Amino acid sequence: MAIILIVDDDAGLRDGLAEALTDLGHIPRLAASGREGLAALNDDIDAVLLDLRMPGGMDGIEVLRRIRSERNAPPVVVLTAFASAANTIEAMRLGAFDHLSKPIGREELKALLNRLPGRAHSIVEPAHEAGDSLIGSSEGMRGVQKAIGLAADSDAIVLIHGETGTGKELVARALHIYGKRKDGPFVAVNCAAIPEDLLESELFGHVKGSFTGATADRTGAFRDAANGTLFLDEIGDMPLAMQAKILRALQEQVVTPVGGKPARTTARVIAATHRDLAKLVAANEFREDLYYRLNVVPIAIPPLRERAADIVPLAEHFLARIGAPSGRHKRLDAAAIEKLQRHGWPGNVRELRNVVERAYILTRSDVIGPGDIDTSRAAVQSADSLLDADLPGAVAQLEKTMILRALDACDGNRTEAARRLGINRQLLYTKMQRYGLAASENPTDGVCKDDG
Repeated sequence: MAIILIVDDDAGLRDGLAEALTDLGHIPRLAASGREGLAALNDDIDAVLLDLRMPGGMDGIEVLRRIRSERNAPPVVVLTAFASAANTIEAMRLGAFDHLSKPIGREELKALLNRLPGRAHSIVEPAHEAGDSLIGSSEGMRGVQKAIGLAADSDAIVLIHGETGTGKELVARALHIYGKRKDGPFVAVNCAAIPEDLLESELFGHVKGSFTGATADRTGAFRDAANGTLFLDEIGDMPLAMQAKILRALQEQVVTPVGGKPARTTARVIAATHRDLAKLVAANEFREDLYYRLNVVPIAIPPLRERAADIVPLAEHFLARIGAPSGRHKRLDAAAIEKLQRHGWPGNVRELRNVVERAYILTRSDVIGPGDIDTSRAAVQSADSLLDADLPGAVAQLEKTMILRALDACDGNRTEAARRLGINRQLLYTKMQRYGLAASENPTDGVCKDDG
């Protein structure tokens, strides 16, 4: 049995949670505002369920900050009906045990209480400026946001996994912005974009005259990021010879400029890759010791096709950002939204941004319809992203994209789509089920649109 303090300005939600807690054998205590909640806090309280948005000049984040500043603070679970990347990251960074979306069912509440730890000492956390938001409320993105909040203030190395176009650098920047190094520099280096013979100089620096063309001293990215964050993008494409030098720099926090003497580095390193490093290790294409040194805090960003709930919020975010300078705002109609949701997005968020930007520029109306959404062209432009996957994965993604394009061209009519693809209707059904496309069915017998 535990004593749970519920802090929420909504009487109905307060009473509902209290009833559920009582049914589960616990003792609820109620507070209608942040100030009431702080006044009710004492050593008997085992946990706090805290609403994020409350009137009275004290929101849930401020209440959380004050609770966690106490020496013997109870675990706090933040609840909100308006989850966002910013408030999820902030809540986790300030020490919330979890950040959940309302409403919370009885079984979910029971599972939560079973996970709650006992009281733990906490630390007063400094406030910080909000950084760029990571748009998305899907389960996958909420997991990413929580991981950022938990890891932001650490100096541990973070390894970000994700397909091309999922936003790995955005996650790295969020780790920097929301962390204790936010006032330091953020330096990004794309390891795949720099020739092998220049990569060492780019990362570690060089001294004047150390090689042809070295006309001045250069500090290098590791020292440029002193007391800040160094983001090593596409580290899976780094040459093996450089991997050994990177490993030494990470282990000893020392870099040696080309032609120079060893120097200390104080940068926090965040790495990212679209490749499966474990497979590269097995194939002797990536150092095993470096892999384990990098993989301290892994964060996996799900591809856009696995978080369909985020497609429309992302598209609307891009439209708003594109229209902000001119003040002309455009919106998607229902059919355009449906078309976006049916597309496979092999190029992920980057592809979606390009499609939305193209639609905004080429549409005269303030309402964007399905005819303005050119996913077929985007699919061709992003086809090179299929090379990021292994052969079976690339074939599956190409097959899924072709099915989606055929269904789109035929207004969802499966018979016509199967004919266009050169397969029978039953095989199309089987492949649609395999790729989770059953919801795309349209019972009408439409006629395929002209691709031109």
